[in-house]
This record gives sequence, structure tokens and C-alpha cells, in this order.
Amino acid sequence: MNRTRRTLIIAAIALVALTLAVPTLFGLLTDWWWFKEIGYQVVFTGQLVTRVVLFLVVGAVTAGTLYANLRIAQRGIVLNPIVVAVGPSSPQLDVTRALRRLSLPAVLLLGLLAGLAAMSLWDVTLQALNRTAFGTVDPVFSRDIGFYVFTLPALTAVLGFLYGLALVTLLLLVAVYWLRGDIIVRPRAVRVERQAGIHLAIVLATLLLITAVQLWLVDSANLLYSSTGPLIGASYTDLMARLPALRVSAIVAAAGAIAVLLGALRERLPRYTLLAVGAYVIVSVLGRGLFPAVMQKFVVAPTELTRETPYLRSHIIATRQAWGLDSVEVRDLAGETTLTLADLRANTPTIENVRLWERDPLLQTFGQLQEIRTYYDFVSVDDDRYWIDGKYRQVLLSPRELNPASLPTRTFINEHLTFTHGMGLTLGPVNQATAEGLPVLFVKDLPPTSSVSLKVTRPQIYYGELDDDYAFVGTRQREFDFPSGEEDVYAAYQGTGGVRVGGLLRRLMFAARFGSSNVLFSQDIVSDSRVLYNREIVGRATKALPFLTFDHDPYLVIAASGRLVWILDGYTSTDRYPYAQRLTDGTTYMRNSAKVVIDAYDGSVKAYVSAPSDPLIRTWARIFPGILASLDSLPADLRAHLRYPDEIYTIQTSLYATYHMDAPVDFYHREDQWQIPVVNRATGGAVPFLRHIIMKLPGEATEEYVYMVPFTPRGKDNLAAWMVARNDGAEYGKLRVYRLSRQTLFFGPTQIENRINQNTEISQQVSLWDQHGSQVLWGDLLVIPIGTSLLYVQPLYLRAAGGKIPELKRVVVAYQNEVAMSETLEGALAELFGGSATPRAETVAAAAGEAPSDAGQRALITEARQHYDNAMAAQRAGDWTRYGEEIKRLGDLLGRIGAGPAKGR
Repeated sequence: MNRTRRTLIIAAIALVALTLAVPTLFGLLTDWWWFKEIGYQVVFTGQLVTRVVLFLVVGAVTAGTLYANLRIAQRGIVLNPIVVAVGPSSPQLDVTRALRRLSLPAVLLLGLLAGLAAMSLWDVTLQALNRTAFGTVDPVFSRDIGFYVFTLPALTAVLGFLYGLALVTLLLLVAVYWLRGDIIVRPRAVRVERQAGIHLAIVLATLLLITAVQLWLVDSANLLYSSTGPLIGASYTDLMARLPALRVSAIVAAAGAIAVLLGALRERLPRYTLLAVGAYVIVSVLGRGLFPAVMQKFVVAPTELTRETPYLRSHIIATRQAWGLDSVEVRDLAGETTLTLADLRANTPTIENVRLWERDPLLQTFGQLQEIRTYYDFVSVDDDRYWIDGKYRQVLLSPRELNPASLPTRTFINEHLTFTHGMGLTLGPVNQATAEGLPVLFVKDLPPTSSVSLKVTRPQIYYGELDDDYAFVGTRQREFDFPSGEEDVYAAYQGTGGVRVGGLLRRLMFAARFGSSNVLFSQDIVSDSRVLYNREIVGRATKALPFLTFDHDPYLVIAASGRLVWILDGYTSTDRYPYAQRLTDGTTYMRNSAKVVIDAYDGSVKAYVSAPSDPLIRTWARIFPGILASLDSLPADLRAHLRYPDEIYTIQTSLYATYHMDAPVDFYHREDQWQIPVVNRATGGAVPFLRHIIMKLPGEATEEYVYMVPFTPRGKDNLAAWMVARNDGAEYGKLRVYRLSRQTLFFGPTQIENRINQNTEISQQVSLWDQHGSQVLWGDLLVIPIGTSLLYVQPLYLRAAGGKIPELKRVVVAYQNEVAMSETLEGALAELFGGSATPRAETVAAAAGEAPSDAGQRALITEARQHYDNAMAAQRAGDWTRYGEEIKRLGDLLGRIGAGPAKGR
């Protein structure tokens, strides 16, 4: 009967183990095939081998240590065993004997749990074994920063494991010896048998020695992350009170270990243990609790700045180094010069690329005009720049992705075999609108057609931001490509992406992975079919490169070949950089260390190192050799579209608003603290003043694509400075700050917004629209530096009552005390500066007496419309002199237009 019961128990355990192991095995195999597909086998094997080794080592050490100690404790015969009556017909249970039988299963279970917990430390282990020096030392212990980033976490994990193992061992031994009668608890004394006492003393001494090492090495080093004083890092109190107290506590713990051993040899273990532990507790409470509190309150607080100055300096230096602020180039601008029409014309590329379309209104418009079918979605709008027809143009684009959740009929065939991919994108300039106020589109429709020099030759999007479901290609079902009138166009996948389905066993594994029996039984899926999975690009990149975190805003690029590729910004980060300011999630160091390129058609993943000096990415390159290429090997057509990533720039600008003050006294008093401007009117962007713009930086010869943000003094509205992250060519990744003269008042966004709100003409027009039930949507207020002057531009959209399509209706331009509103940017600038801000060659030719070309005719008509707008604005303002001038200019232009286009000569 007992043998049958034992057999059933073993069979049940085996069945449970098999039930858990088979899905895990299937998952590992399908993951291996996926990593092999993209060529990242080294990442898979590196993680797996490290996890297995940690599991085996930690599990074996845990089980072996516990079992050996329990076997030692359970030696010999128990003279007075504890017996328990289980039932009237069952023999009494000898508890000590039962515990001896349970020892092996119990320690194996504990070893299993410890091994599983240790597997998560694979990255800490590999970084410690392949660490790279930072080349910078901390200001207290003069250790390389690499010790804190790589070695200290591993040391903490090892000591924590040993401490936990020693503590569990001690608790188990106390229980076993008490049950065996080797520990006798009396009302006024505790008696411990000699052999048991020596055993317990060795374990307890080990525990105290581990505590001493942890205090001396780990806890002392962790003072460099303290937040006691007015900074992150070791403060005056930490170094003058807590550090000595930690040293004394470590010595007391080590002395306590010796005392415990002596107590066991003298058969006075309880007394010596009480003395050792009591001394440690007293020293800890007084030295690490009371003494630092008294010093902080009565010594440091009254003269905090004097005491903390050297540590503030260390904190500022560390923060600037950790967040890449020490390389920011600072330039001072003289007082504002008067902005003229000539200045605008000298910065024509900037004016021609002023961003009048916001992402949210544009996304709504794309959704209404270009989704074309309900199962297509525009998920996001990306900002980029291209050379289009010989001009450097800033554009906004959005990929058209497939949303399986919106399919009219959701079946296995529709979702996974037929509707497998998105199609193309919509792309247009940032500054142009049609006569109806809709965006001008350079690339649009299905299949994508282009009216400019950009061409899309491979528009299918199998890998994108939206869909993470699997898809089968090369099946007997036709793949839907795009709708065309009443007919649908189908096309077969011709890429190399995906994993070959193969035979029955592989199909079984895929069916288990995807949780669908259709994968196993479908007659449409053949052995040569390929399955595409892990298709959501951020998840795909994270799985391929698990040591990176990725920016929230991947962006799509049209390569020179016409293929669509995604570019993702990868970050390396740590929360272990000493003295550096931390984020809310604890991060103290971050670098945009990698650019990851994923092909939207075949899903290939390629990673390029963009911060070769970063010790973290260098360490990971040693751990996983061959997967990180040099940025120099990135194709030039893709490198031209790299941009400074949003998340790290947002963090850096926020920190720089405070940490541009590098003098401890100024930093302590926050005398010159800045902030990113805050506006009262709700706008579409989360941080409305972080903007990409094409502009000519002061002191530079040509326009470039930059990421710009303005700063105002904290608590004030005037502008103090502005920062740019440069994106083009050899200047990529460089940060520059332009500080404005304190002797000149530069109006800030809040002040300009107030002037716009107080403008009678604008208020009347907005009120008129509101009365007709239309919804007025204000775009973000743009800060446009022109030389040493600042121009403000704000688009205004109108959405009809119950409508879903915002239309660009007006553009507001403000300069110093003047505000103008017109239907176009050109018109508003003309009102302020009295002429066209973008001179055209055709107009110049006409002025010289030559008949304009066809392109010139269009330019003259545009300028005529501007003069008409200016005349109407002057009429409304009662400025009849200006009205007459504008009408005269309009008449001259009409005469030139009447001359007709030039004939061939």
C-alpha cells in the first residue's frame, strides 16, 4: 500500500514537472529560432548559459550548505524524542525522525527557489565579469566609477545571498537542536549542549562576519547615494558621523564573531551571544542613528552652506558628467538687434520650414482623409527632414499600419494569413496648407504616390508600432496588399523575414507558443511557410537587445532605395553613479548609446554604437561580441536622418535649467535657476516648447536641423536662454546653449501669449468662430530664433461643430510689441515687416523687365494674394496710407502677371 502511494506521488510530481517543463521548452526553442533568424544567437545563448549556471551554482550551494548543516545537527541518537499521536489506530509519529526524512526534500526545494531567484541576476553577473573602467574616480574613496556601477551590485548580491543563507541555516539549526533537546530553555537561563553550541557559534560568527564585511564595503560605499543634506551624495554628516559609525559597527560585528566562538568553547554561548548582539545594537543605534541626527541638527544646519560647499561641488560635477551636461557649449548673445525684412530673407530656409502643423491635429486629419479603410490606423506622427527637389525640407510623416482589431470579420485566416501588413505612409511639409486649410501631402494614397523626388518602392509594413500579433506568409491563402477601387490587390511576401514552419513537430511548438490549434491543423500553412512574430518594433528591439531601454518615439525613414525602415534610440542607464542627481525611478546615468535599425518589410535588426565612449555599451559589446556595429558603418542615407532622442533631451534640458550653475554658492541659493516656459493655454504637446526646427544658428554659415528649447528665469516670464541639440552631419549629438543678454528684455512665451490674447482683431475673430459653433484649436506657440532676435509663431486651427478634421485657418506672428494674424505665415510676416519674407528668383527677374516663367507666375500670384491680405488688414485697421501702398503694389504685380510666361528665346 505504501509503495503504491509512493508511486502515485512520484507520478503526480513527474506529471506536474512535465506540464511546467514542456511549454518552457517549446518557448525556448521558438525563441532560439527567432534569435537565429535575426542573427543574435549570442544574446540568446549568453543569457541562457548564465541563467543556468547561476541556477545550478546558487541552488547547489544553498541545498548543499543546508543539507550538510542539518545532517551534522541530526547526528546521534535522540534520547527523549518528541512523539505525536496521529490517530487512534496509527502508530505515534517521531517528529525528529520525520524531520530527518524531510530534510533532503526541504533543502532541495529551498535550493530550487534560491536558484530561480538568482537567475534574474544574469545581467549583474555578466557586467561584473566584463566590467569596463569609467576613467573617473569618486571624490571620497577615489575608486573608479566602474566599481559602483559594475562591482558593487554584484558584491551586494553575493553578500546578501550569503547573509540570507547563513540566517536560514541558523534558524533551522536552532529549531532542530531545540527539538532534539540540545537547547533547553529554562525560566532564567538557556542551556546549550557543547557540540550544538560550537555548531551554532560557527554559523552565528559567519553571520556576524558577513555583516562586518557588508558594513565596511557595501554600506560605506552606499553613502555616496545618500540624500541627507541638500544634495544627492555623501554630505558632511555622512562623512563625519555615519562613515565612522559604520566602521566602528563593522569592527564590533567582527569582534562579536570572535566573542561568540569563545562563548561556545567556554560553554557560555547564550551569554556571549547576548553581549555581542547587544553591543552591536547599541553601537548601531547611537553611532548610526542618534549621533548623525545630532550633528545634522546642531552642527550642520546652522552653517549648512559652509559645511556642504565641497560636497555640493562634487554633486554638481558628478551630475553634469553623468547626464552629459559637462560637454554643453555655451555662447553668449549680445543685446537683441532689430529684426528686418532683410534678416528674414537671409534666413529663408528657416521661414520656409516653420512648423504650422501640430502632431495631434495632423493625426486626426490623416485618420479622416488617408486611412481609406477602417482596418488601417495612423498611430503616430514623426518629425524629420529630407532633401526634396533640391531643398532642405522639414516634414511630418505617419505610417499607415494594419489594425487587426478593426477587421470587419476577425477569423484566424483573416488575422494571421490574409491581412498581414500595413501599407505605405503619408508625408507632407510642416508649413503648407491647401486653400481649404488641409495639409499639403507629398506622399499619399494607396498604393503610395509621390509628387516630389521622394519615392517609396517597398511600402509594405510587416513590422511596426501597432501590431505584435503573429502572421504567416507564403501560405496557400493570398495576402491582401491594398484596396483598389472595387477590387483588392494581392501580393506574395518576397522578404527573408520570419521563421520557416517546417514539419509537424515545429508546427506543434508554434501552436503551443501562440495558443492556437489552427496553426497545427490549418491546411493553408505548408512547410515552406514562414511565421513572423515579435513584430512590434520596440518589443522586438528589447528582446534582441535586453540590456537597452528604448525611447518612446521610434520613427520611420524612407531610405534612398525607397524601402521603409524604423530607427529606434537605445539607452544604457544605471542607478549606481555616485553623487549624481537621480530621476524619480532612481536613474543617475544615461546615454543614448545605440541606434537600432529595423526594416519594416523583413524585420532585420541592426544595432550601431552611437556613444563609443560609454563604459556601459563597451561592457555589453564585450559580453555579446559581434552584434554592435560602429556608427560609421550605418548607411549614409539613414545617418542623414538620425535625430537627438526625445527622452534624454527632455531630461537633460530639465536638469540643465538648474545645473548650468556650477558654482556651489549660486547652486545652493538657486540665484539663476531656469525653467522651461509654462503657458496658460492648453496645447497639444506634452512639452510644447521642445521643437525640431531647421534654422541657421548664430555664428554658423548654413541652416541645420536642430532640437530647440527655450528657458525663462524661474518665476519670471522673460526669456533667459535657449538650447539646441544638433542633428546634422559631424555636429550630431552636440548640445549648445545661447545665453541672452541680461541688459536687454527678451519677451518670453507667456508675455507673447498675453499680447496675442489682448489683440482685438484676434479676439473678435475667435469669438465670431465660437458663436457659429466651430471649435478653435490653438497650436503650440513656436519660438523661432532669427540671428539674435526672436520671432513667435502660433497656428490656429478650426474644427466644425461635430466635425473631426481640424483646418489651418490663421497664423499669428508676434515680434516684440507687435502682433499680426493672417491666413498664411507669409501674410502675417508681411503685415509686420512690410514685404515678402522669402524672395523668389522669378520676382527678381520680372522686376528687371523679363517676363516671368510658369513657376514665376505662380510666385507672383502668391505674392499678389499676400498684398491683397495686407490691404484688407490695413482697411480694417483704418490705415488708409498703407492700404493705398498695398493696392499700388497689387496693381504692379497684376501687370507683371498679365505679361504672361516667358517664351523660348
